[in-house]
Amino acid sequence: MAGPKKVVSKQLGELLLERGIINEEQLDKALKVQKERGGLIGQVLTSLGYAKEEEIAQALTVQYGFPYLPLECYEINVEAMKAIPQNVAEQYNLIAIDKIGELLTIAMSNPLNVQAVEDVEMLARCKIQVFVSTMTDISNAIKKYYQKK
Repeated sequence: MAGPKKVVSKQLGELLLERGIINEEQLDKALKVQKERGGLIGQVLTSLGYAKEEEIAQALTVQYGFPYLPLECYEINVEAMKAIPQNVAEQYNLIAIDKIGELLTIAMSNPLNVQAVEDVEMLARCKIQVFVSTMTDISNAIKKYYQKK
């Protein structure tokens, strides 16, 4: 699988600035924290309380062209979920939400994790379609749906 292509060449921080979600000072602080502790800038911004997970997910959809899917009201196809073991879903913070033929649709919080998509393609023996969702939505869905099994 080829890596995701940027639709907009701006950094996530720039997009959030333009949208008025964060200011320059908040971005500078988040970049310093990211340099010290590591992690993704979106996660740093949410942990500092500067941005909501939904705002980060929606900015990623603008940046990379992945569709955004809030999972709280979405009914996940339990048969599709069987394609991905719970430990893999938890490790990569993703969940299978539907399967049509050889196309498995997944929601994930970090659509830039090419390794995760490749691993799921191998495990499920399917082509993967990626939607973006928040870490919280996906964690809640994993708890809800994998506990039903």
